[in-house]
Amino acid sequence: MSRDDMNHENPTRRDYVKYGGALVGGGLLAGCASQPGSESTPAETSKGDEPSSTEGQTPEDGRHSVTMSPMGTVEFEAIPQDVFTILGHHVDMLVALGRGDAINAMHAPEYHQSLYQKFLHRLDGVSVDWDGLYSSWPPTKEKLYELDSDVHIADPAKVATAEGWDDSSLREIGSNVGPWFGNTLSGTHQEPPSGWADVYEYYTLWEIFGKLAQVFREIDRYEALTSVRESVMQTIRAGLPPETERPSAALVIFSTSDERIWGYKMNHPGYYAAHTRPLGATDALADAVGDRYGDDGRNITLDSELLLEADPDVLLVLGPMEKSHTLDDIRSQLENNEVTREITAVQEGRIYAQGARRQGPILNLFQTEMTAKQLYPDQFGEWPGYADGEPYPKIPAEEQLFDRQRVADIITGEGQ
Repeated sequence: MSRDDMNHENPTRRDYVKYGGALVGGGLLAGCASQPGSESTPAETSKGDEPSSTEGQTPEDGRHSVTMSPMGTVEFEAIPQDVFTILGHHVDMLVALGRGDAINAMHAPEYHQSLYQKFLHRLDGVSVDWDGLYSSWPPTKEKLYELDSDVHIADPAKVATAEGWDDSSLREIGSNVGPWFGNTLSGTHQEPPSGWADVYEYYTLWEIFGKLAQVFREIDRYEALTSVRESVMQTIRAGLPPETERPSAALVIFSTSDERIWGYKMNHPGYYAAHTRPLGATDALADAVGDRYGDDGRNITLDSELLLEADPDVLLVLGPMEKSHTLDDIRSQLENNEVTREITAVQEGRIYAQGARRQGPILNLFQTEMTAKQLYPDQFGEWPGYADGEPYPKIPAEEQLFDRQRVADIITGEGQ
């Protein structure tokens, strides 16, 4: 089958980014190359997948192609300059590749800017300015035409779940504006929407990062950051205590409007748990919640009694680093509640702030270090604590699990 046979009847608007679109079983596929079902779907590894010997390479005419589920093979004739995004893991990856300024849209830009400023404060020369960007979930076709992006770093299977989007709309934007390229459901290995199951494949965080690096021809940055991550993983593997000596922990977020609490799986497949799963702590909620945890890794609703039944040694709390809560208020709330004051983590003062589950390589490096210290201070050094509203805490160089300057130099292009 030729690409012409698969193209939408409208001509591709851009001469330098080409995309072949086809609808198969309700899914949007790109090109005629074989789908990535022939690739392995490994569990989280210590290193992301390496690009193949030819994929992502730049021949003399500048054209290159990248294959990732659920799109299939997408062909580019130049590096995309204006980039549409939706979710934070893709945003993080673009910043890591030195493309943060290329982003013209993201979901909740104020939230992401506030959160990332906390971490990027520790990386000299790395900053973001996303004020005024289009908040892109759910997206509209009209806005995508207006933005005129070279590529949409977003998962078409995820976009297909938004109101007003169907295969025809996805094909139209992919052909007339710019291709889709992203993978989101790998976060928790979420079941794909109807029509996408046959073409969907799950990847690790660092595998998706490697695919985006190919799109933007930033393999050197990808490999350099992957090397940093592998060094962190080696340190963790060497330092982890035996399973019988590891604490139990719970990853939670508290409602800002009532007494509800949501819990998240810490050892589930997918990039949502990419910073907790390698640390191998006992998930305190697993036994307490049982079948209510389900198989998709999504959040569960808790109450004070159920959290006490789980009785974690360590309580990891989402929200304080992006201003939804203050850690001091959460500690006070737990200590003054007649039920939660009995939880071991509360009695021992082991209540710690977390950043975000939807993470890319930058947050993954920081959060892996953060969580290692929160869970295993004897092995990886004491966590200095997070002060509400402040950046990621300063940690002495000899106690860091990765070199900040090395990571900053990779992102800025000074040290690849």
